Amino acid sequence: MLIFSQNLTNYGLDIPKDAIYRINLAWVNKLDELVDLLEKHNEHKIFLDLPIGRIKPPHNNYSLEQIIPIIESHNNIKYFAVSNVNSRNDLKKYLDIMPSNLIIVPKIESPDGILNIKEIVDALLSNEKIIMLDHDDLFSQLTKRNEPPSTFKEYITDLTNFCKKNNVILLRTIGVIFSDAEKRLTQYAG
Repeated sequence: MLIFSQNLTNYGLDIPKDAIYRINLAWVNKLDELVDLLEKHNEHKIFLDLPIGRIKPPHNNYSLEQIIPIIESHNNIKYFAVSNVNSRNDLKKYLDIMPSNLIIVPKIESPDGILNIKEIVDALLSNEKIIMLDHDDLFSQLTKRNEPPSTFKEYITDLTNFCKKNNVILLRTIGVIFSDAEKRLTQYAG
């Protein structure tokens, strides 16, 4: 599974036809922009990523209820990531109201999410079980809890082993793009 961020296309980089196009809703200022992106990339499978409880900019300014009709009208949206999942309770709302054809992908960003990974994965309704790991936020949470940095590797190892043993796809960030020219208007760069 190869997923490419919407930010790549801001720099004229083509996304391979068999790749999945990820739209992080934190980077979408208005729902019209979301619709434009979906129409522009209608030949790709789409991975929507909804930031929940995000404090750092940028962050979305619209509700889940406003997004659902857009999801229902675009059949190429296959995946829906929910951030800050620490337990099965954090998923309930999405499992109850999202279209059944979507694969809900919990984003694990804390030690609690890793400690509760079995109950989180067991709550998923799709046959294909996928989770997404946010390394940076996990490390930040460990720091806030005053856990030693050495526990970071232990948490990652435990999560990786669980996923391998239980046939769960574990999505992790591999590299980033840096640029000296921001091509978009965002909440913190104009």
